[in-house]
Amino acid sequence: MRIAVTYENGQVFQHFGHTSEFKLYDVEDGKVVSSEILSTDGSGCGALAGFLASNNVDVVVCGGIGSGAQNTLKNVGLKLYGGVSGDADAAVQALLSNSLEFDPFVHCSHHEEGHSCGGHEHGHGCGGR
Repeated sequence: MRIAVTYENGQVFQHFGHTSEFKLYDVEDGKVVSSEILSTDGSGCGALAGFLASNNVDVVVCGGIGSGAQNTLKNVGLKLYGGVSGDADAAVQALLSNSLEFDPFVHCSHHEEGHSCGGHEHGHGCGGR
């Protein structure tokens, strides 16, 4: 399994569509066997699903995420754990031990105002709900 976490300075980055890096974790037998940090090269949320799929990601952990991005991830078969904050490595360990605190109803409210994932991203900080 491969897990991708929106990433900034060791923490779960709080706005999926604006993440400039993902930390990818390769997991075998319930344990992280390797990890690497990859730049998104400025891809917006519309391109991030393709970026993740091309890097063989199965699971995404992030802070806030709009409904358009959620639908895009779902459509390419990625499992999403949103509304997560704190240390990225600790979040992955919590996920692997089935103790990750996440929000299955996470959304960025500014996306709910008629803005879509591929459309207008704003500079709002987005911490979940």
